[in-house]
Amino acid sequence: MTAILSASELTSELAGPRPPVLLDVRWQLGGPDQRPAYEAGHIPGAVYVDLDRELAGPAGSGGRHPLPEPEAFGAVMRRAGVSAGAPVVVYDGGLGWAAARAWWLLRWTGHAEVRVLDGGLAAWTAAGGEVSTDEVSPAEGDFKPTPGGLGLLDADGAAALAREGVLLDARAGERYRGEVEPIDRVGGHIPGAVSAPTTENVGADGRFLPAAELRARFAGLGVTGEGDRRPVGVYCGSGVSGAHEVLALEVAGVAAALYAGSWSHWSSDPRRPVATGPLPQ
Repeated sequence: MTAILSASELTSELAGPRPPVLLDVRWQLGGPDQRPAYEAGHIPGAVYVDLDRELAGPAGSGGRHPLPEPEAFGAVMRRAGVSAGAPVVVYDGGLGWAAARAWWLLRWTGHAEVRVLDGGLAAWTAAGGEVSTDEVSPAEGDFKPTPGGLGLLDADGAAALAREGVLLDARAGERYRGEVEPIDRVGGHIPGAVSAPTTENVGADGRFLPAAELRARFAGLGVTGEGDRRPVGVYCGSGVSGAHEVLALEVAGVAAALYAGSWSHWSSDPRRPVATGPLPQ
């Protein structure tokens, strides 16, 4: 199964014999709650899921968006109508970060049939898709999380991967270089990590670049081909945009692990080393 689908493909599947469960995960970093936007118009049948409250645990020692407890996440998914044997499609407002976070969590906890709507709600409406203001009350799903479906790194694992494989930093280049740090304790990057802003994985319309272009981009960052592939990991500020880069790598045919705590976790401990400047070291 592909990791993404287009608005036209979603239209066909919603009219088919196995329509997917739809999750609306619109979110803005540091912005207002997006439920009012959902209530003002969503893809018909979609259930709203809040990233900060339902796709993350409480901020603290684990970072700004630590992973939720698997059982708590499973309960949220069941309330949203997610079942183990039914396909799921997640979307957001178009940036793709929040949708990728939901995709990653579902895949990590063992759901095999989850995809992201490429380009999000913006792509849906641009293709002529209708929106609804109806209240959605799905039947309870049966999904039970089993963590381990995707690679997950802790701080030590990320540090080791930066030495022994390819660790990609999905944040903006100026944050990687340590020129600015608007959120976390200190600027810079994990020593050995390679700058790979996730914004460069998509076009101006927010949709992913073709798989061949993504493969070429990642090859230029040191992600080698079949038969000679070093392990790949990704981190970002707090584990959201990093999930989007893991998704881009999936589209390119590359499996990658996520350091979910990311820079918000790494930089919280002054004993961990910090590199600055344009080079990995």
